Amino acid sequence: MSPTSILILIACYFGVLVLISYFTGKEDSNAAFFKANKSAPWYLVAFGMIGASLSGVTFISVPGAVEAKQFGYLQVVFGYFFGYLIIAYVLLPLYYRLNLTSIYTYLRDRFGTVSYKTGSIAFLISRTVGAAFRLFLVAKVLQLLVFDLFDIPFAITVIITIALIWLYTFRGGIKTIIFTDTLQTLFMLVSVVVAIVFLASALDLNSMSAIIDNTTNSNLSKVFFFEDSNDPQYFWKSFLSGIFITITMTGLDQDMMQKNLTCRNLKDAQKNMISFSIVLVFVNILFLVLGLMLTQYAELNGITATKDDLFPTIAMLPKIGIVTSAFFLLGLIAAAYSSADSALTSLTTSFCIDIIGIEHKEESARKRIRKQTHIGFSILLIVVILLFDLIFKDVSVIWELFKAAGYTYGPLLGLFAFGLITKSQIKDRFVWIIAIVAPILSYILNLYSKELFNGYEIGFEILIINGLLMFLGLFLIKESKIHIKS
Repeated sequence: MSPTSILILIACYFGVLVLISYFTGKEDSNAAFFKANKSAPWYLVAFGMIGASLSGVTFISVPGAVEAKQFGYLQVVFGYFFGYLIIAYVLLPLYYRLNLTSIYTYLRDRFGTVSYKTGSIAFLISRTVGAAFRLFLVAKVLQLLVFDLFDIPFAITVIITIALIWLYTFRGGIKTIIFTDTLQTLFMLVSVVVAIVFLASALDLNSMSAIIDNTTNSNLSKVFFFEDSNDPQYFWKSFLSGIFITITMTGLDQDMMQKNLTCRNLKDAQKNMISFSIVLVFVNILFLVLGLMLTQYAELNGITATKDDLFPTIAMLPKIGIVTSAFFLLGLIAAAYSSADSALTSLTTSFCIDIIGIEHKEESARKRIRKQTHIGFSILLIVVILLFDLIFKDVSVIWELFKAAGYTYGPLLGLFAFGLITKSQIKDRFVWIIAIVAPILSYILNLYSKELFNGYEIGFEILIINGLLMFLGLFLIKESKIHIKS
């Protein structure tokens, strides 16, 4: 595809999103922006959450990592499934019973204001970093494919990327996102299927059974790693990490839970979560099969591309054809924006409710504050993405994303676990200290794990370690009286 064709495709795509925004954003109210008036159909939420969960990072990094990691990522995905069950039957009933708009309000009721603010700030940092990682990857691909050819600086690419998200979310917020995410998930899944069909033809895999045989007979399709407990891909490390990654990055994350809280009732929210978790396993298998076929195609044609560049490099080859290239671009953009648009909305929601306390402001000021906050986080994302451009070069972004999540989500995991498992009250004023110390200790343990633990290398389980340190730290500031609130 020519750069001009790509720009036309992007313009048409966002034209559709803006059109959806126009119809869904007619009610420019905070209730619609934050919770979609609690009227979203559960099946739309479930389907849209697939794209939001996967994002451009999964779209690019999971296939690109197959050569180095094989199908080991699937161990983490199996952990995801059990994590979603915990969310559906432990966390969602709590959130619906308390009728929360921001899930961190629970921490205020359970422990106090400092815990509440600490949890909110932990989320704001976590989601800002996570959204920036995802958008960074997509902006780099767009820069490579389009904007470099027009000598447009990367900073301008990033500004355009964020501005487009702001444009179709600034009125309707989560109400708009429920519908745009559904469309974007559809584009993403169709693009993966189209890519697999093309690669199957190019590799002479002319039937579904041939694709299955090719996958099962490949050395790169190894899923389970039980041999070496020091290996970062060791099964139990990956599986347990997947459970806790899901609990924190979905169940304790305002972004993902805000979608669930738009459902009409708890039963609908649980149906959404269970159906979504089952489909997500099969979608990730699809991405891994795609990664295997991309690797085989690259070897067969002498294509050299590292990690996150593999899929974009092959998808945009002239001999791939304009249809496959167009669907790749649509899938990439859809995967990235279905995650990033909701992140911008949830950051706005959490900051307005948890930090500013917008519900205590005058009615006339609430909408103005919300819109100013929305713009502020848009600018913050631009700054963070540009910082990432200076720091990260030849890396697989999905692994860096999970590493970052391990440090930023750990305090949230420890706080919620302490509140749900124990009946103890804590000295609320000291919580922020524990929330800083726990990630620092986790980082030190990760840095020297081989020396300290006889060659053991910490992987995704850094999140569990961080959460455990936070949990233990809260015991140190526990009060003698028993907490009696339900």
